[in-house]
Amino acid sequence: MHARDNVISATFDTVSPGALAVIEARVHDLCRAYAAKLPFHGWHHVSFVREKAVGFARHNGSDQGVVAAAALVHDVNYLVRRNSAAAEGRDLRMEILLEAGVPDAVARRIDAIVDEAEMANRGPDISLEAQALSDADTLFKALPITPVMLAHRYLTENGITLRELAHKIVGEQREVHDDGYYFYNPEAAESYSRWALANLELWQCIKEAVDDPAVEELLGAVS
Repeated sequence: MHARDNVISATFDTVSPGALAVIEARVHDLCRAYAAKLPFHGWHHVSFVREKAVGFARHNGSDQGVVAAAALVHDVNYLVRRNSAAAEGRDLRMEILLEAGVPDAVARRIDAIVDEAEMANRGPDISLEAQALSDADTLFKALPITPVMLAHRYLTENGITLRELAHKIVGEQREVHDDGYYFYNPEAAESYSRWALANLELWQCIKEAVDDPAVEELLGAVS
């Protein structure tokens, strides 16, 4: 199926502004209540992804309301279980959407978009809504400040080692980058691909470095 076959509309009509306000308030409250569990995927991440995703949706003509809702609930799986896939947040995601008055079919579509946009799942022909969400989430990962200011938060939140994170990033992202769909939006690709490549090169170097016994000993000493 071609990506454009999945377009709903280029408006906010599918998910009303009122429903979006309820979703935003619920997710914000959850992020605030469980801030200690979400040092990486907290409200700072959700709000950034939502803002950028809506902009990408506006650019590619996809349903901005659906994309905004998907961005708000895309990482609730980290409230269910640390270091988990997006699919593990399905029950909580659906609960939030349905309680906000989103129709069941639209809620299921939003849940599918979240799965579709996940780095480990996505391919070159995902829906336009998933492209918008994916580009926003990918941009957060590719920001030059992320490995400097936020990587240690990801390690803490998910209970993994630096080696595990380096293998995850390189394993999930290198092929996507090399195959040419790290960003779907052409302007995003033009603006941010240099950051993305630098980020991947850094994590490739980290992946290699942690296999050096001297570096491993150093990490043990400072951990």
